[in-house]
Amino acid sequence: MAFSTPRLMPMDLYRDADNYVLNADLPGIDPQSVDVDVDGQLLSIRAERTAPGRDDVRWIARERSTGSYLRRFTLGQGIDTAHISASYDNGVLSVVLPVTEKAKPRKVEVQTSVASGDPAQTVAQSAPATASESVEDLAA
Repeated sequence: MAFSTPRLMPMDLYRDADNYVLNADLPGIDPQSVDVDVDGQLLSIRAERTAPGRDDVRWIARERSTGSYLRRFTLGQGIDTAHISASYDNGVLSVVLPVTEKAKPRKVEVQTSVASGDPAQTVAQSAPATASESVEDLAA
């Protein structure tokens, strides 16, 4: 029995506002064979393309690959795994990965004492927080 490796599943990944969007090319795939699973922080995409059952013909060329497709992605803690959605249209699987509220950019109010000596006053200065900075970066 010969084992085959999963076929290539080309994909694009981009961020659009509060979502990451993954588009994977799966032309000719039966939508019922597409399986998207989330297990903890692991996203798995599986699909199967079967060969047409044409035993009554003599093949001249057969270049369209058949078999299984598999891609796995490790998701960061900033992904809302409970609200991931997927759709398949015209040979493209689209998976929407929403960003958690905790991971969204936000403003941090900076409090300071004012020259008048009233330490209770705050200055409405704010700086954007980014998910790419860590505590170690800030401590350096």
